[in-house]
Order: sequence, then structure tokens, then C-alpha cells
Amino acid sequence: MMSLHDGTGSPDEDQGETPTMHVVLVHPEIAWNTGNSGRTCLAAGARLHLVRPLGFSLDEREVRRAGVDYWPRVRPTVWQEWGEFEAHLPGLGEPFLFSAEAPLQLWDISFPPHPALIFGRESGGLPEELRQRYPDRLVCIPMADTRMRSLNLSTAVAIVAYEVLRQRRGR
Repeated sequence: MMSLHDGTGSPDEDQGETPTMHVVLVHPEIAWNTGNSGRTCLAAGARLHLVRPLGFSLDEREVRRAGVDYWPRVRPTVWQEWGEFEAHLPGLGEPFLFSAEAPLQLWDISFPPHPALIFGRESGGLPEELRQRYPDRLVCIPMADTRMRSLNLSTAVAIVAYEVLRQRRGR
């Protein structure tokens, strides 16, 4: 695991308290989507996790541009591979994996206090291995046009993160 912070203190210090929501991008390919997702995480009080391989360098201008001047505060936790992340998953929260082919719909989920919201790469979604390993944790975002394959990754992250926040408000 590599955390993109200076190594002093907790990586969550800039965000106030330890996050109760985690957003995980598995093999993201587009810098712009990752930057936007990071900005959404800051706004929603979530921690961003990135699982390698990444389709870009975190030093790329596009990541910083999408994250605007907030990107240095995002400080994502970067995992070398899924197995390394998965070993830490029980300590982060209850996993929900998002896939267009999922049987459960977002509106049917009552999110727990500590969710881990897991999204796949832009071109192919979550790896088949993960969809097979977590079939009862797969969730889709409903779409009126059933011929659409998927939503933009950063849009999906924002929809789900804010649904979690909406549900928390009602508790």
C-alpha cells in the first residue's frame, strides 16, 4: 500500500476525522475521472482508494486539473493490487461492488454506517473474478434507457456517495 501523503501523522488529518465511507476505484484508466472522483470524495467526507494498475500517472496534469486545487488534499490510498486491498477491506467497511449487470438496484440498498463503495475501470467495469466472488454484493445504478451500457465512472461515484449521505440524513 502506498498512501499519497507526506508520511507524518494520519493521512486523514486534512479531512478532519477518520472517514466512514470509502470509495474504491479498481484499475481506473482515465485521469480526469479519478480527479473528479477525488473531489467528490472530499465533498462527501469519503476516503479515495486506488487499486493498481492505473491507466495513468498520479502526477499527470489531468488528474490535478480535474481535482482542481483540492487534489493535494485528496491524498488517495494507492494499493499495489486487489489482494492487498482486499486483506484490509474488513477494517474499512461493508463492501458494495457496482456493476451495470448487478441484480440489486441502488435504491433497494440500505447502506450501513461504514460502506466501501467499489467501482471498476471505465472500459470494462469490475473484473469478472470480483463479480463472481461477490455476487450478493453487486449493485447497479438504475437507468431509464436500458440500452445504455454504463454511466461515466466519476458520475457513478457521485451518485452513490450522495445516496449514502442522503440515507444518513434520514437516520
